[in-house]
Amino acid sequence: MTAKLRLGPIADDKPVKLTVELPAALHRDLVAYAAALAAETGQPPMPPEKLVAPMLARFMATDRAFARHRRTRVD
Repeated sequence: MTAKLRLGPIADDKPVKLTVELPAALHRDLVAYAAALAAETGQPPMPPEKLVAPMLARFMATDRAFARHRRTRVD
């Protein structure tokens, strides 16, 4: 039995352009993650840059300190 990846199928949403530089090792890991996600979901592999937003969203959604900060923030 294999463990499920934290990301599921990724919705096609209107993007906002953001340019970042990543270490080569992280890029290789994103490529490998894309391949693993494709194998798990049966979808074709997506470019690694398409993984960044859902990964960041998942990270922020599960960060309890960030959630507390957002609840207590006064706009």
